[in-house]
Amino acid sequence: MPDRPQPFTHRFRTRYAEVDMQKVVFNGRYLEYADLLITEFWREIDLHFTGDNSLEFHTVRAAIDYVAPIRADEWIDGRVWTEKVGNTSVTTHMELHGATGDGSDDLRARIELVHVHVDLESGRPMPVPDWARPLLLAEK
Repeated sequence: MPDRPQPFTHRFRTRYAEVDMQKVVFNGRYLEYADLLITEFWREIDLHFTGDNSLEFHTVRAAIDYVAPIRADEWIDGRVWTEKVGNTSVTTHMELHGATGDGSDDLRARIELVHVHVDLESGRPMPVPDWARPLLLAEK
């Protein structure tokens, strides 16, 4: 995708508790990795979950394409970018890559999340604030 913004990246290491007897990461842990990555991405672009300008998003869709296994004690490079900001929703894409250090592309998984901005008290969708849109889309 040549016209997408430069992805945010975050490196992490898999932990013992995340793997099965074959030392491969459990499928369900990929959504935990997605949560870690989106939290770090939103922190980096200055979106907050607390305080005066906090936003509340609920996940309404999560899709994972498993490409190759992630194993115990591996370094993983997560790449994150916002694909689309709709009226009330945000679509975020992520890729998990083995951190090989040699510049090779070692794709392990693709993840797509769709979040809806909501009023916390009612749980009803509400528009994504205008001030948040350029942050989410990595516009300067």
